[in-house]
Amino acid sequence: MSLDRVDSEILGALQEDGRLSNRDLAEKVSLSNAPCWRRVKRLEEDGYIKGYAAIINSDKIGLKICAFAEVTLDNHHPDTVADFLAMVNRCPEILECHAVSGGCDYLLKMLAKDMEAYQEFLTQNILNHKGVHNANTLFSMKQQKVSVEIPLDL
Repeated sequence: MSLDRVDSEILGALQEDGRLSNRDLAEKVSLSNAPCWRRVKRLEEDGYIKGYAAIINSDKIGLKICAFAEVTLDNHHPDTVADFLAMVNRCPEILECHAVSGGCDYLLKMLAKDMEAYQEFLTQNILNHKGVHNANTLFSMKQQKVSVEIPLDL
């Protein structure tokens, strides 16, 4: 399915405010309620909309450390990769995991309440994990931009 102008408008409006009622969304994109609801359902079913979530301020809940770990594995054997990714998926501290090009294999974005908690997590879960050769950490000094909105007009 390809997106038409109305689908893009629906996605844009929901990215701005995921709590819009169907009535308000329909009004915003110049549709009546039923066709708007059907389009949203189709966008959900086709995987364009993966879900809805509140964006929580990590500082307010005491997670003051944002770190990016560059992780290099010992090898790229499928079992090594699968074990590593299973560990990543078990750890709520790891917000994102990207397979990357360059000097490491994976880039992890993590949160921790303080430096001691981060060091303990890194040692117990990353550095002591079989298959991990090395991890280099970059700490965020100040968050300059955060967005979960996907540009729809590129």
